[in-house]
Amino acid sequence: MICTTIRKNTECTFMSSHGCNYVDGFCHPIQEKCDGCRRVLEYETGRYCQTCPDPKMKWTSGHCNLATHVSNVQAEVKQKVNPLKQSKRMKKK
Repeated sequence: MICTTIRKNTECTFMSSHGCNYVDGFCHPIQEKCDGCRRVLEYETGRYCQTCPDPKMKWTSGHCNLATHVSNVQAEVKQKVNPLKQSKRMKKK
């Protein structure tokens, strides 16, 4: 349905004929961590995420899984190799 509270005239999954069905009855503005994300939209009432009604909840576990500006690349961990075992492995080849 079309939102009639904060994000007026946009499609919202939480809207019903009785109003907003989200927990607080309205969407929350974005967090500072959301700056740079492509999902952030500007409205007259402020800046809001187009996919998540409460961005603060998405950032509680570390990073938002919907964020487009955060890369999920993990650092490569180098294992320490025992030089004696490495030399024995090289002799076998």
